[in-house]
Amino acid sequence: MHPRELLGTAAVPGAVEELRLYRRGGDFMILHDRVELMSTRMSGSEEALSVMTCARLDDRAGPHLLIGGYGMGFTLRAALAALDKNARITVVELVPEIIAWARGPMTDLTADCMDDPRVRLVQGDVAEIIAETLSAYDAILLDVDNGPDGLTRKANDRLYSMRGLASAKRALTPGGILSIWSAAADPVFRKRLEKSGFRTDEVVVRARSNGKGPRHVIWFASAAHAG
Repeated sequence: MHPRELLGTAAVPGAVEELRLYRRGGDFMILHDRVELMSTRMSGSEEALSVMTCARLDDRAGPHLLIGGYGMGFTLRAALAALDKNARITVVELVPEIIAWARGPMTDLTADCMDDPRVRLVQGDVAEIIAETLSAYDAILLDVDNGPDGLTRKANDRLYSMRGLASAKRALTPGGILSIWSAAADPVFRKRLEKSGFRTDEVVVRARSNGKGPRHVIWFASAAHAG
């Protein structure tokens, strides 16, 4: 077995523990403390976040998507593959080292997706981007932290609060979709989504692209009554 090699560390604003990028053989993984947040071995649910969201957009012409969290780019690359040349995707990543790793040691995995003309990359806090936007996005895809029950950064809670959900609803176009990835089910959060006026569909997906691995959850929340 290949030894695990530490490639870099990154501070997360508002968090105590650093992120650490490791490589083992041909695989990469990003850890927070001892928790593996993401890995090249487990891309299936992040890809499903895009594929299932795009399928719910009813063939909108030139949709504009907001992706919160670049991660390892699985969600972005799946969206690019699913959407036509007129689509626009804004990717907001809080931690600059994540992008540096994508353009550095993980450049083969990245496959130039950040240089696609449909993509605009923003370094910042996706909660702030959402809060200052009105009726701009046909879909907002959030793969931030470990889902509503966050691990890395307490400030991420505001994304999933009643106020944060109201901001997301205002940022969506009528009929837009708020898609939220989570490492586990969260009945309390689902009720909060519904209380916020979203029509919500909860889907369980496997972590691996081959249909195996841990079960993750994606909520698809329709903002048909946005305003």
